Amino acid sequence: MEFRQQALAKLQSPEELDLPVRLARPQGWLVLSVTLVAMAAASVWAVTGSVASTVTAQGILTHGEGSYVLQSPVAGQVTAVLAREGERLPAGAPVLKVRTSRGDEVVRAVAAGRVTALAATVGRIVSTGADVAAVEKVAHASDPLQATVYVPAQNAASIPAHAQVDLTVQSVPAQRYGVLRGRVVSVGRSAQSPQQIAAYLGDRQLGEQFTRQGRPVAVRVRLEKSSSTKSGYRWSTADGPPFRLDSMTLASASIRLAGRRPVDWLLP
Repeated sequence: MEFRQQALAKLQSPEELDLPVRLARPQGWLVLSVTLVAMAAASVWAVTGSVASTVTAQGILTHGEGSYVLQSPVAGQVTAVLAREGERLPAGAPVLKVRTSRGDEVVRAVAAGRVTALAATVGRIVSTGADVAAVEKVAHASDPLQATVYVPAQNAASIPAHAQVDLTVQSVPAQRYGVLRGRVVSVGRSAQSPQQIAAYLGDRQLGEQFTRQGRPVAVRVRLEKSSSTKSGYRWSTADGPPFRLDSMTLASASIRLAGRRPVDWLLP
């Protein structure tokens, strides 16, 4: 009873009503303020910020007009190979001589270019329409190179115009000389079949290689030029490799996609 009477008395005559009530410690207010500022900054960044991403794909260095596969217009036995791999030929230049039932026939280049592969050898029997050579369509050694990158179809639509491209060239050690710089020139409108790729590159094996993961879209990349490098193109290092680049060299490309707001990933 004594404790009960004391409690009642306390309620009837409360003490220290004039003293302020401490709702939180100063450290707690500081933590709360920092948390609110951080949340506000994150909200602003989610709406106004941008996160860049890249897509990687396989490609090849070529000249702008591509290549073609030279086919024999006659059937017979090859008696002479009149061109060499790497040789530049004018349109109509002789490539092979084939002995047929009507006499010797000469197989000639359809268009000016550089012979990149010879499939025919002396003594071989060829049929009408057989592939005998691959010729890259280039008239002059000074014609600039470009890169053709075969991007998965699901990623092609997100590639912006003039996107930055970094190319790791197969014949150039990237650890020492860096990557080749380029910019997207155009993105194909439709996915390409192995036959379409082979017709452009003049190589059926490449057509099969670039379509192993499905039909890709061809992305044309302009290589950035530089007068201060031996190759004539700009690299991530100051000098790049101490030699010129060859066409029909494979490369791996990293294409920078358009930036997206972080909030877009949260919205349906």
